[in-house]
Amino acid sequence: MSRAIKNGLVKNRLAIGGIVHETVSFLPEDTTLADFERRAARGDAIAETFTGSNTVFGGFLDICQQNNIAVEGLICAECAPSGPVSKAAFKALTDELVSRATLWRDETDGLLLHLHGAMVARGDLDPEHTILARLRKALGDNYPIALAMDLHGNIGAEKAALADIVCGFRHSPHTDMAETGERAARLLLGQLAGEIKPVIAMARPGLVLPSIFTATEVSPLKEIMADVRAAVSEPGILDVTLFTGFAYADVPEIGATVLAVADGDEALAIRTAERICARLVDPREELYGAAPIYDPGEALEKTAQLLDQGTRPVVLLEHADRGNDSTHLLHALLARDVGRVAVPYLHDPIAAKAAASAGLGAQLMTTLGGKSSEMAGAPVLFSGFVTFTGPLRYRITGPVRTGEELDLGLCAVIDNGRIAVIVTSHSVTALDTDPFTQCGLDFAEFDIIALRSKTHFRAAYEPIAGAILIVDTPDWGPADLLGLPYRNVPLGVYPITMDNLFDDGTDAGV
Repeated sequence: MSRAIKNGLVKNRLAIGGIVHETVSFLPEDTTLADFERRAARGDAIAETFTGSNTVFGGFLDICQQNNIAVEGLICAECAPSGPVSKAAFKALTDELVSRATLWRDETDGLLLHLHGAMVARGDLDPEHTILARLRKALGDNYPIALAMDLHGNIGAEKAALADIVCGFRHSPHTDMAETGERAARLLLGQLAGEIKPVIAMARPGLVLPSIFTATEVSPLKEIMADVRAAVSEPGILDVTLFTGFAYADVPEIGATVLAVADGDEALAIRTAERICARLVDPREELYGAAPIYDPGEALEKTAQLLDQGTRPVVLLEHADRGNDSTHLLHALLARDVGRVAVPYLHDPIAAKAAASAGLGAQLMTTLGGKSSEMAGAPVLFSGFVTFTGPLRYRITGPVRTGEELDLGLCAVIDNGRIAVIVTSHSVTALDTDPFTQCGLDFAEFDIIALRSKTHFRAAYEPIAGAILIVDTPDWGPADLLGLPYRNVPLGVYPITMDNLFDDGTDAGV
């Protein structure tokens, strides 16, 4: 029994930490330590940064505060989806997390840990397993660890087995991030008090879904997720998560996983995980193509028709963009005038600096985007007036990650009269209408909103968009997975087959 238990009561200190990254392993550029440091918090700054926010860490903190549990902040480091984490960054962050956890091991009753589930590092295809293994070695097999993870995690048995409790998001858009942290924290407190004995079981259907088809309120996934949420009310079940997986991390554990946590009844956990897993097998083709998609030309033709009918604004979703700088749709929009267009958040620090140098009101000709990889498309030559320039930092008001502070670095709006592009120095995906408010743009002025999200935009935009069109472009996050050069995916993961696996005779590691 944990040293935290005394007369059935929990003592009053938990450690909180996490290293969070969704890795697009096909992107050529490494994610560096500097990328993580922009959003890193340590010690007391963790509570100052995340209290009251709709984040996993915010959920951890809320339950601790409700139960008069003191918090020992380790390190919480996170950055936007990007290429593989560099060896140096992964070692530095993991060393710090393990060192801080070890320092507070004897003063804390357990660890509330947040990992994404789809991290890849150079030389390590499952770095989160490495993190958990190092924590277990440092803290001991009996030290309680509750793990909160993203719905898009690639969750293998070895990784899950290193935690006492595993909870994942149940909604995409991820409007339940804080709620997931709360679930994990409540279960950990119950374990520490001796009220529950969590056991974990998992099942895998051999299926990987493009991110664009993982919206949990779109059928047929909607009905399966309802079954997941209903399963939690069954006697003896503590928690159930359907992880849809992350298709753009080329790893052996790729794909969907159903994970059930039961109270001391392993057989019940197994039955629950396998029952829900079976729900994913028959409709796999329908799940894999859950919505119509358009190429840029088709999308603009459809957009013109919708606008002629009075439907506005039309959201054009360039979902395959994984570097927030794809130019395929922007090229098409420049070639055809279909209405007033807003492009909130295109990652281009060079253009942002050029706009700042030119100054507010200046006319500027510059290239935009197309820098993350060749797949992002050729940079666009764009001429317009600078209508906003300056550093941009604000607290999110939209329904995803509400209350978290967002730092976009030096930003600018470059507007040619037809198209207004917000360029940022830090890679951030626009999920809500905050970009318009922050940059002095009138949302009602625009006929078309060109976004780069996958599902998270839906929480803010479904209530206000006249129509949403999914635009598939040749970047590293396509709806059709069969063109991606997978090398590490095992056989039996639909839709990937032996014919789709890439083999050039070299080591398949990242």
